[in-house]
Amino acid sequence: MDWVSIGGRIRRQREFLGYTREQFAELLDVTPKFCSDIELGVKGMSVQTLCRISEVLRLSTDFILFGRENTESSSPITQLLRSCSSSEQAYAEQLLKTFIMAMNAKKESL
Repeated sequence: MDWVSIGGRIRRQREFLGYTREQFAELLDVTPKFCSDIELGVKGMSVQTLCRISEVLRLSTDFILFGRENTESSSPITQLLRSCSSSEQAYAEQLLKTFIMAMNAKKESL
């Protein structure tokens, strides 16, 4: 396993979604130090933690572990986004980030 690459993919998505390490750790129910160790490739993680990371960051476990994306999926939302202009995609990106953060916060409050 290339833990440094795995950690890099996790960190990039965490930052992309706008989570601080502390917010991310809280969503995973782990310490910020453990998150840091994962992102730096110092430590691995359990399957349970991997699944939770996948859920919170909305990434497939295959992408997290190996960097491979499922190119076969062509969902309606993907097709819609492909049809948008660059400025429309940027706006949609901000809306989706806000939506994902709100949904994750809602899950935590339940």
